[in-house]
Amino acid sequence: MPRPCKFRTVSHRPEAVYYKPRAIPMTMLDEVILTFDELESLRLADLEGKYQENAAPMMGVSRQTFGNILNSAHKKVADALVNSKALRIEGGTVKLSVDIKTNKCKCTRRIK
Repeated sequence: MPRPCKFRTVSHRPEAVYYKPRAIPMTMLDEVILTFDELESLRLADLEGKYQENAAPMMGVSRQTFGNILNSAHKKVADALVNSKALRIEGGTVKLSVDIKTNKCKCTRRIK
């Protein structure tokens, strides 16, 4: 029996959770699902320029796990861009460390 997945800490939840290529009807598109922890790893590593060993503790995971999450996120985003697929952001085993309404740290919330 595999070990249960550890909750990853996410401090940012996007306002828009769906992206699609322009001028292609939704009925003709395949979807790629990017989880909140994958989006957080992209934000920390690519947008904020943090090294994996510094970003991993911010998410509450090991450096290797952070690297695996980031690699998965890069593959999914590349698939969506290259193959003209819609990108939906949802789910994941995460706990939100910021109050969504005020964008300030508050209690931890879990998103599944």
